[in-house]
Amino acid sequence: MAANSREIEFAEADLNDLKIAKSKLEYPGLTARVSQLVGKPIEAAFKRLPRDWNNRVGTITQAALLRGLEFAVLTIGKAETRDSRDWLHKVFVTVSGASGGAVGLPSLPVELPISTTLILRSIADIARSEGHDISLLEVKLSCLEVLALGGKSTKDAAAESTYWVVRGALAKAVSEAAAYIAEKGLAEKGAPPLVRLITTIASRFSIVVTEEVAAKAVPVVGAVAGGLINLLFMHHFQEMARGHFIVRRLEKKYNTKRIEQAYKTLQV
Repeated sequence: MAANSREIEFAEADLNDLKIAKSKLEYPGLTARVSQLVGKPIEAAFKRLPRDWNNRVGTITQAALLRGLEFAVLTIGKAETRDSRDWLHKVFVTVSGASGGAVGLPSLPVELPISTTLILRSIADIARSEGHDISLLEVKLSCLEVLALGGKSTKDAAAESTYWVVRGALAKAVSEAAAYIAEKGLAEKGAPPLVRLITTIASRFSIVVTEEVAAKAVPVVGAVAGGLINLLFMHHFQEMARGHFIVRRLEKKYNTKRIEQAYKTLQV
């Protein structure tokens, strides 16, 4: 970043945008909203899952993310800025969730890749609406990165800013994967740089997926509940994406270090 970019005073509108971004990124509250929907704490729903379900979710999640990475690299293209169509993606993912909810937990291996692809599609749409060129590989990978922003671990709870902790943890894996894909493409899906990226993101994305699956295990209204839970799932990641790409837009204007410092000092 050029030296004179550091001398730019923060515009009030940009600080307001940064405050909006922080409010979305640090206080997602998905678990509370899902618990409210199913009528009981989500922790109780975990008891309804099969004993080995965490491992099964992890495996299915990694497969879904690999397909999502292929989708992000190969199919997202046009770079023009336009308003995102959040509502349209919510409709699609609600229909997908309703179909899966009618079948129950056995539908997860089919339904999760579909909903993940729809979420990535919406994330890319939001990135474009914030002025990012989604034809660039780094932006496509940043769309995938959003899926890691949705799940908080116990280690994160004590962190000053979960968002910057996660970005820092992902930075090396994203950089190595970007370099590999730029040189060799996605021909070797088992290549270490791609495996590391997918594993790192899946370890966090599966936290939210497990919450979603647990909620669907509660005997409520079946298809209707499945659709509503997927709707919350999509809304959650749309909020994460909006916050993330606001921050990245402001980073291009002011540089990363200044934005991180301002972000951490803002009260929301």
